[in-house]
Amino acid sequence: MTSKAHIRIGNVSRRFRVNGGDLTALDQVSLDVRAGEFVTIVGASGCGKSTLLRLGAGLDIDHDGTVEHDGKPVTGPSLDRGIVFQEPRLFPWLTVERNVALGLENAPFSKVEKRELVAKQIALVGLTGFEKAYPHQLSGGMAQRAGIARGLVNRPDVLFLDEPFGALDAITKARLQGELQEIWAKEQITMVLVTHDVDEAVYLGDRVVIMSPRPGRIREIVPVDLPHPRERTSSQLASIRNHILEILNTTTGSDQLKTVTKQPTPQTRPVARPGPVHAALRANPGGRPLFSTEI
Repeated sequence: MTSKAHIRIGNVSRRFRVNGGDLTALDQVSLDVRAGEFVTIVGASGCGKSTLLRLGAGLDIDHDGTVEHDGKPVTGPSLDRGIVFQEPRLFPWLTVERNVALGLENAPFSKVEKRELVAKQIALVGLTGFEKAYPHQLSGGMAQRAGIARGLVNRPDVLFLDEPFGALDAITKARLQGELQEIWAKEQITMVLVTHDVDEAVYLGDRVVIMSPRPGRIREIVPVDLPHPRERTSSQLASIRNHILEILNTTTGSDQLKTVTKQPTPQTRPVARPGPVHAALRANPGGRPLFSTEI
């Protein structure tokens, strides 16, 4: 691992217009992520974790401050930055291999190269033999593997993961955490993962970024100076986990909500800008194939 800042977030603030007032989701947040590092981000719901992730990935560019990738401003999505969401977001009418190939839709590779990349990533996430399966034929863990493969297929040098295992049962979650750790070690790419699960954050991360509630700020960054792969029963991991839990539990009400004219209601919560998959689904409610996706 090098000391070079691969992703640099400098004094970033993000505000949303809610009920005629300004809701501050992030307030003067700065974070450097080194090349090849695995950084995890934890905090209470609504603290701005996912907002910070979207800014780093370029899915949201309406902010104050600077967001850079390899020294260049992040002005939108890029093939160099992959993203995996909590829901796999697979197209139900496409097979596993064609869903994975969607990650190569705008990539400058030949058909042969795309076919090889898809096969490699499917093998990497343990789905060999399920290339022709449809999403409804997969378990939740298998579907999430397909989502991870799609995020990795164009060989990004940064992968952002937004609670990728949050909807899975404990056994499947633990298995996929181990597999993600192996993928990270093998591919040697930078990973940034948002999670509510402190155990997951400590098990996977080189550093754990602890966010305070709105307005979102970085409260503390805790290093996890333990070699990979890690033992879940390690007393050292338990000690770091307990330290992080203490920090989260001592959050006071003064950290809560920055001034707004009206309190946000569930109907007016800020939502993420829809990505291409969501937009395509809304534009295609009948389920007609939108992509040829030959591989």
